[in-house]
Amino acid sequence: MTTERLSAAAVDLGASSGRVLLGEVGPDVLQTRVVHRFANDPVHVNGRLSWNVDALWDGVLTGLREAVRGEGWARGAKPVRAGSPSASASGVTSVGIDSWAVDYGLLDESGALLAPPAHYRDGRTDGVMERIRADLGASAIYQTTGLQFMPFNTAYQLLTERPEDLARAQTLLMIPDLLCHRLTGTVGAERTNASTTQLYDVTAATWAGELIDKLGLPARLFPPLREPGESLGPVLPDVRAALGVNDSLRVTVVASHDTASAVAAVPAEDENFAYVSCGTWSLVGVELAAPVLSARSLAANFTNEVGVDGTIRYLRNVMGLWLLQESLRSWQKAGEPVTLESVLAGAEREAPLRSVIDAESEEFLAPGEMPERIRAHCRRTNQPEPETPAAVTRCILDSLAIAHARNVALARDLSGRRVDAVHIVGGGALNTLLCQLTADACGLPVVAGPVEATALGNLLVQARAHGILADRAEARALIRRTHQLRRFEPRDHDPFLPYLS
Repeated sequence: MTTERLSAAAVDLGASSGRVLLGEVGPDVLQTRVVHRFANDPVHVNGRLSWNVDALWDGVLTGLREAVRGEGWARGAKPVRAGSPSASASGVTSVGIDSWAVDYGLLDESGALLAPPAHYRDGRTDGVMERIRADLGASAIYQTTGLQFMPFNTAYQLLTERPEDLARAQTLLMIPDLLCHRLTGTVGAERTNASTTQLYDVTAATWAGELIDKLGLPARLFPPLREPGESLGPVLPDVRAALGVNDSLRVTVVASHDTASAVAAVPAEDENFAYVSCGTWSLVGVELAAPVLSARSLAANFTNEVGVDGTIRYLRNVMGLWLLQESLRSWQKAGEPVTLESVLAGAEREAPLRSVIDAESEEFLAPGEMPERIRAHCRRTNQPEPETPAAVTRCILDSLAIAHARNVALARDLSGRRVDAVHIVGGGALNTLLCQLTADACGLPVVAGPVEATALGNLLVQARAHGILADRAEARALIRRTHQLRRFEPRDHDPFLPYLS
């Protein structure tokens, strides 16, 4: 084990906000400090919901300026690898970028964007997935890609592009790759994010050329694949000038799909665990060495996405805390005096399992009026309608716990992986009630934390690339040594059994 340390910047982009963190990683040090937060507000362009890439870029640059001009860590240690030239006052020599999956930009021959990248919640893909499944066969697509069928997958988004744009486009870059292109001028597709497109052959570990051809998509769009840990070299001269750094600030490829970074930071002691990466979405699954492509796996709509070191993130998407986030927006827009803290406290006092919704239903995908949609679901299913914010919140958390437990059990049964504990990472690890309800529903211990799993996974891959850590096990052990984790033992599992059969 090296005694050196790395100071690095982690750019972590979410669907509603982005942030840049300054991180220090060493044999017994793993600490982060958020140096900049910025909004990620979608815009409507030519009738479709899109991402404002220029605003994202401005936020990234502002955050990197804050990181590289930083005052160092309070205790005065200089967090830079021994013998390395310092890129900045803070010693930052590496930066990595992660974001959500499936969305992309199309670049023309000059490297310019043809249009703002579309937002995965835009409704333009309605009906496309169903048509492609009927034309090509769900089994054939799944045998190649191993990917969960979701209406916003990259494959279906591409099929809605204007033919003239596809004709002009020379390459497709996922959101992190697009920003790395702006930093370094390089073109490539980081593997963990490429595996979310439904255009990646999960067995051959290449782009799915035959499927791409059958869909009528130009093969030239799909750039060379690259691995977490690769160096993209120094940032471009104009970026260096904007940041005020020299050429020793380099961009490192990380597990650029945020869930892949989060799973890399699960502080498990062995392989017998399940995880819930819990934020806007809940990603529920297990870590495997090879994909599961059985008919039962297809029927269960489980996905096989690539993780660090070629592992497979075998999981399902569950709607997640989006349900509560949208409910809070509706209440606050209506002028109700509620906060996250107040509705969680109220939910603790509500009767359990009074009303349960299907937290995996696409009826909850779109924004707007979430409490009323939850009540409508309860009316249709002959359950009591939750009227108060506390009752709606309890319904959401009970339903999420059930969805977590159902999918942990499915992942275990379909993969054959033994599960001794469930790790909840991400923002949901702060939700004590949800963690306890998940333990109860699963009938297994839940280990909560770290909250900043995505950013930590980003930093850990950078640290491995720079020789600070040896492997995935050492990285996870470092999290256990440096972060406070909470353990929730299951209480009464029996009330959840009717919902899990």
